[in-house]
Amino acid sequence: MPPPKDIVKVAIQKPGAYPQLIDLDQKKPLSTVLKEVCDFWSLTNPEQYALQYLDDAQAYISETNRLDIKNGSILQLTKAPSLAAEQLHAGVQNSNQDVRSDSLKELASLSKDITFAQEFINRDGLDLLIRIVEEGVETGLILSHALGAFTELMEHGFVSWETLSPLFTKTIVNFVNMKNADPVVLLRSLSVLESMVQSSPALADEVREKTMLESLIFHLQGKNQETQTKDMALIIALLQSSNEALRKDMISFMGKLNLRQCIYKNIIHSSGGMKTEMAHYLYVLQSLTLNLLEPRMRTPMDPYSQEQRESLQGLRQCAFESDSDPTTGTLNADRRRSLCAKEFKKLGFTNNTNPSQDLFRVPPGLLALDSMVYFSIHWPNAYSRFVLENSSREDKHECPFARSSIQLTCSLCEILQIGESVSETRQDYLPIFFAQEHLFEEVFCICIQLLNKTWKEMRATQEDFDKVMQVVREQITRTLSTKPTSLELFKTKVNSLNYSEILKLRQTERLHQEETLAPPVLELRERLKPELLELIKQQRLHRLCEGTLFRKISSRRRQDKLWYCRLSPNYKVLHYGDIEEGLEHIPIESLHEKIPVADIKTLLTGKDCPHMKEKTSAKSSKEILDLAFTIVYDVEEYQLNFVAPTRYEFCLWTDGLNVLLGREMASECTNTELDILLSMEIKLRLLDLENIPIPDAPPPVPKLPSNYNFCYDFSHVEQ
Repeated sequence: MPPPKDIVKVAIQKPGAYPQLIDLDQKKPLSTVLKEVCDFWSLTNPEQYALQYLDDAQAYISETNRLDIKNGSILQLTKAPSLAAEQLHAGVQNSNQDVRSDSLKELASLSKDITFAQEFINRDGLDLLIRIVEEGVETGLILSHALGAFTELMEHGFVSWETLSPLFTKTIVNFVNMKNADPVVLLRSLSVLESMVQSSPALADEVREKTMLESLIFHLQGKNQETQTKDMALIIALLQSSNEALRKDMISFMGKLNLRQCIYKNIIHSSGGMKTEMAHYLYVLQSLTLNLLEPRMRTPMDPYSQEQRESLQGLRQCAFESDSDPTTGTLNADRRRSLCAKEFKKLGFTNNTNPSQDLFRVPPGLLALDSMVYFSIHWPNAYSRFVLENSSREDKHECPFARSSIQLTCSLCEILQIGESVSETRQDYLPIFFAQEHLFEEVFCICIQLLNKTWKEMRATQEDFDKVMQVVREQITRTLSTKPTSLELFKTKVNSLNYSEILKLRQTERLHQEETLAPPVLELRERLKPELLELIKQQRLHRLCEGTLFRKISSRRRQDKLWYCRLSPNYKVLHYGDIEEGLEHIPIESLHEKIPVADIKTLLTGKDCPHMKEKTSAKSSKEILDLAFTIVYDVEEYQLNFVAPTRYEFCLWTDGLNVLLGREMASECTNTELDILLSMEIKLRLLDLENIPIPDAPPPVPKLPSNYNFCYDFSHVEQ
């Protein structure tokens, strides 16, 4: 920062006189400057005067802040802080009510300045204000001005809040507990209590013990936005200063007093609009309430807990009670255990013999179990329909309820930021939170049905589980970003945002992103494509050289026989042959069958494969239709039929074979990987250009010089 100038040009005003335009010498003592100003107006006793900014703050000029004066500032000559403090101290004690009221009003204004505040406090002025409040005689304007001046003086930190007497605290709390209190007195009392709560834990406990939460909620029903904001500020201060158990009790008690409904009706849907400060308080209340779920989210299931085991068994019984055999009770322990394991598998538990192990993961811990139980109890028809519908599907196409519920609970915890510390600046509250009790559980019930719906739309298999969860997460986040005001509206919007709509939105955003790129960046993208496509080609060929284990598919049933296929290191021959199960490293010499790559005529996929044509109508073969491909080779059109173990392996092999045949790679994996590599490479190339605008056109080429006499002539250099 450059040093301040020694001379500052300012204007100085005085009521009833023409202003002075002076060159304020910052090297002169302030007392000398004041004497010169007073001499200009023929004023005696310059020590009784001071300079003050002519603005709303009206801060006094002192030796400590005089360097902040800027050219063009307008100052005014006024009474010195010491003199003003002395006069107001006397005026506050005047027997005339009007004089007292005017003195307190001026005191509240001047107390914002630290210099004046110190002068007034040094005269025991703070004790004088405290006595006015504690005596309880004054009301209306005098009391409101006294509270305003007291608050301003305490803001400077000269006096600790802990020095206040219990009588003072009780008096302020009584003002808040009154339902017919003066609006200004109420407003300033709320501000005082908030500062007391934030100052120390002891005062926070004292205020919490004496303040009636019913009164705080009552004040929220008023129409004064400033009072509502201060009231919410006190509620938030009380909650944040409480320990976890006390906070839980307070939130539960205020829930019984319909706090959410009161906020939803009188604040969120008020005609006056939402101010930034209030939006922050609503966000904090939402975060503190949702964070009460954190202990359950962080607690894994205890397999020895009778209550938790009963909850698990309740899930199973609720789903399969109607299907249970009346003779089940007579089964022996082994038969009963086998039946339970089968039903837990239908429920979608990974470990069906010991389903409690699925809930060891934290997060979401026991919160996932709570959510599933809530769904089964409050949405019994939807729960039974979900489980029974997926029980009748093929193994790979069924949507596992338990696994989906656990992952969905984890995603909701992340979306709703459960367990995260409360931000001091954020304002992104959810109106739906204040419109619905048990928000987390109800949103879970809607979203678990959405997940099943999206699973069917994507025709997903078990290998697609993560992809489905990504789509569902995007459906939820996009819907919540629209700020739905009710659970029904959330349900309507999130279900209308189906998988095809998500794909359209992604495509639109991708195109928009490309359109907003500067032409040089687009040109760089096109130049990088061939290089990165070559990189993907090499990866595909290397993967074919490593080889893949395939299972033989029979027209009647899946056989246990295995065979292996791999490409030779010189990319000229495909080696394959039957192997024994359990082998990990298979040398190329052990594969006796081979096909020269030069003999391969074409590559067939899906329904075009010969070994799929006769099976397309069979229900059991539909799951492998998307994994099938065939190599047609030699002049006699021999065939080698494949069924890839996963969709990813299918993409790798079809891409690799297309490369060997001189064709383009057309799988979805290639497009995805190319986009990722292009994005990463462009970001790396542009790292040095961060915050530097990229021009749309190259700079103009300068004109040729009129002569080249500026070139250095080396012939004159001495050897």
